[in-house]
Amino acid sequence: MSEGDNGSRHSGAVRSTELRRAIARLRISRFRVWSFGPSRNDGSGVRGRGYRLLSAVAFSFILAITGFVAWVYSLGPLPLDEARQVSTTIVDRNGKLLRAYAMADGRWRLPVDAKTNVDPTYLKLLFAYEDQRFHAHNGLDPLALGRAALQLGTRGHIVSGGSTITMQLARLMEPRRQRSLYAKLRQIVRAIEIERSMSKEQILDLYLALAPYGGNLEGIRAASIAYLGKEPKRLSLAEAALLVALPQSPETRRLDRYPEAARKARDRVLDRMVEEHVVSADDAAQAKSVPVPTLRKPMPILAPHASDTALSTVKDNPVIKLTLDATLQKVLEPLARDRAIALGPNISVGIIVVDNESGDVLARVGSADYFDETRAGQVDMTRAIRSPGSTLKPFIYGLAFEDGFVHPDSLIDDRPVRFGSYAPENFDMTFQGTVPVRKALQLSLNVPAIVLLDRVGSSRLASRLRQAGGNLILPKDEAPGLAMGLGGVGVTLQDLAQLYAGFARLGTTKPLREIVTTKDDREPMRLLDQVAAWQVGNVLLGTPPPENAAHNRIAFKTGTSYGYRDAWSVGFDGRMTIGVWVGRPDGAPVPGLVGRVAAAPILFDAFARSGKTLTPLPKPPKGTLVASNAKLPLPLKRFRPVGELVRTGGEQALHIQFPLNGSRIDVDRSGGPESAAMPVKVAGGVLPMTVMVNGTSLGEIDGRRQRLIDPPGPGFARLTVIDATGAADTVVIRIQ
Repeated sequence: MSEGDNGSRHSGAVRSTELRRAIARLRISRFRVWSFGPSRNDGSGVRGRGYRLLSAVAFSFILAITGFVAWVYSLGPLPLDEARQVSTTIVDRNGKLLRAYAMADGRWRLPVDAKTNVDPTYLKLLFAYEDQRFHAHNGLDPLALGRAALQLGTRGHIVSGGSTITMQLARLMEPRRQRSLYAKLRQIVRAIEIERSMSKEQILDLYLALAPYGGNLEGIRAASIAYLGKEPKRLSLAEAALLVALPQSPETRRLDRYPEAARKARDRVLDRMVEEHVVSADDAAQAKSVPVPTLRKPMPILAPHASDTALSTVKDNPVIKLTLDATLQKVLEPLARDRAIALGPNISVGIIVVDNESGDVLARVGSADYFDETRAGQVDMTRAIRSPGSTLKPFIYGLAFEDGFVHPDSLIDDRPVRFGSYAPENFDMTFQGTVPVRKALQLSLNVPAIVLLDRVGSSRLASRLRQAGGNLILPKDEAPGLAMGLGGVGVTLQDLAQLYAGFARLGTTKPLREIVTTKDDREPMRLLDQVAAWQVGNVLLGTPPPENAAHNRIAFKTGTSYGYRDAWSVGFDGRMTIGVWVGRPDGAPVPGLVGRVAAAPILFDAFARSGKTLTPLPKPPKGTLVASNAKLPLPLKRFRPVGELVRTGGEQALHIQFPLNGSRIDVDRSGGPESAAMPVKVAGGVLPMTVMVNGTSLGEIDGRRQRLIDPPGPGFARLTVIDATGAADTVVIRIQ
């Protein structure tokens, strides 16, 4: 190898070495740039460290936000449905509490409407003490939190809390035993959710319903009723401050256990209100002098039978409104209890009050004492089926008046009579002879009533009463008979009251209503013609009242069932009808138990305690025949049973030939009264004969046994012809 070759190899080795070093330097330089490492030649290392720190903080913040959002999401929806569960409350027609039922777990939690249920004084103290900016914040009040922290730092103890009412509501909705930063954060989050989903009014109402007051009392209404014995609508300053103080520590300030602690808490609230210039020092001092209650009062139980029925009828409704009047109910329940005690052991009393015009039940006293087991207090005797005694007699007379064969001043015989094997007798086992029909009903004579029922028809009476809403109960497979006129049928006190209200309504009844609903589709039902209904009411108005009671003020009827098991009295004026039942719920006889002595005084006392001025009955309808016996048409002067009619020869039985029963008569009134006249034609019978339409006399049939009469207005009409012997024939027609 030559020297030149050696030089060339040495030179190549040097270049190769330099190339490798350059590549190495390039790799190092790339590594330093991409690894953000410090540079030995400039100040970029400091900026690199700051960038890494900023990136780490940003990543941590994003992670924290993500975690917080995930935590909030994990809380789930607000438990509003559970928080809104309240005790079922029964209220009267004016919204007054009748009865409340505890929740399934025994808590008393009544619904609250701050605008209508709570005294403004209480709300003023509540906001000043708990949340001064309630209507301004969105669930969190930073000023209140800052003030609470400052007071804690300067005074060394908690002076005021920083929680808003919304935050307290969140804690009540999701109670936590331990107080911690986590619990407070949860309250804040929930408070913001509550504010976004509910209005301020709804938040306040829910807080006032959930606020704890010790034991099983929740909410201001439950506490006010239990401790103060009244609704929180009208509170004194002392009462309002007390109700503000109790929820701060409900168990240690229970009035029935720690009244002194409750008093001190109330006084602290008053002191704070003076500091905040909410109340004056004099008013606060006067409020402090008021002692606090030390006993817990029972929840009100008015109209327990009606409330139980409503609770079983209406489902999933926290507030059930009844047609009852709490004021009237409150005075009648003691009346029933006191009279039952005076009448003897095991006696119960039922009272029902009905508004004539609307058919609404205004009061229902189902028994003498709901909690008295010896008197079967929980049995509602206004709905019990009992024997009505003589209380159905007015309806017999009403049908007789309607048919036109008898008038209140007609004469009728009260003497022994037999219908097959049935021979009715009067209550006192005597007979009065010939008496006016008016007196026969007022004295509740049995024989005239049964004689008229025989003429009217037992089945027709039963059908008419059922048509008017009276649910008559007969023994199985037994048809209506004459005995039903004296109590041989079953009926309830509420059905009797509905039927008697038909007299005051001039012949129509209305189904009773006790639970208020949004839709009222009840329709009137026919009981009697207007004239007949008025005549019955007018007769009953003259019934001799109990001792020391005013005459001619209340139309009423009494009844006593067989064996002295039931005593009844049902009466009405122009405004309302009241029914009274007295007896033993088990149906045992009570010697001497008579409707006039046991039930009638309760009836008159109930009217007196109602607080309402007695309203006169309606005036006589147009066409009513008001006359003494001497001025009555001959056939109406005296009633004779069909079997006793005396005829002079072989004359035919009276029969209306025209119009036919059930026919429709088209009346053309365009040509005047003469063209509208309707002929009435009869066959048989004994002259003179009287034509009556709906109980009103229209004159006598002429010698040709016919007469033109002015037909009544459109609708059904009852046309009756009575001959000289008292025989009658009746048809029902429809005028078009």
